[in-house]
Amino acid sequence: MRYQGKLKKWHAERGFGFIVANDGGQDIFVHVSAFPRDGMQPTEGEPLSFEIEPHRDGKKKAVRLSRPVAQPPARAHLPAYARAYTPGPRAARHMSRAPKTAGLGSKLITLLTLAALGWYGYSHYATRTARLQAQQVMPAAAQAAPATAAFHCDGRKYCSQMTSCAEAKRFLNNCPGVEMDGNHDGVPCEQQWCTGPLAK
Repeated sequence: MRYQGKLKKWHAERGFGFIVANDGGQDIFVHVSAFPRDGMQPTEGEPLSFEIEPHRDGKKKAVRLSRPVAQPPARAHLPAYARAYTPGPRAARHMSRAPKTAGLGSKLITLLTLAALGWYGYSHYATRTARLQAQQVMPAAAQAAPATAAFHCDGRKYCSQMTSCAEAKRFLNNCPGVEMDGNHDGVPCEQQWCTGPLAK
């Protein structure tokens, strides 16, 4: 069963917070891993749709979160130039009698628009084809470079900024100033990523 609510409180550095349902009740724990991977950071007050499962300490936790799709703005809130004119019955009858054949000018505009779209599509295709060909002729040594060579410290230092336990370990072992191992046992993000099925 899905519930509707909003994010009441969020601790970005620790990667968790609390949701309050629209129908009231107690605050519900939520972990950063329950949010959709859409690139958006959790924001206090944002509306959420979620399901509830029991947490390991016996309390409830929110899982499988989704952000409701934003509704289009109401007609009354649109600017004047964006509001479409809705003709009455008499105007509609008058318009139905108007000739429906397009003039030479409208045909010319349509033809020019189609030509511009075709040119844009072709240039995009040509650019992409050239890029793929350039990638195929790259030296084999450059393609075989180990993935670890691309790793670098980019300033992230909190568990809420990680995407996996393995990534958190790489940052802990290679980057100075990270704050992901509160008990200093060498295992980062034990409450977020490096526990249970997330510890990969």
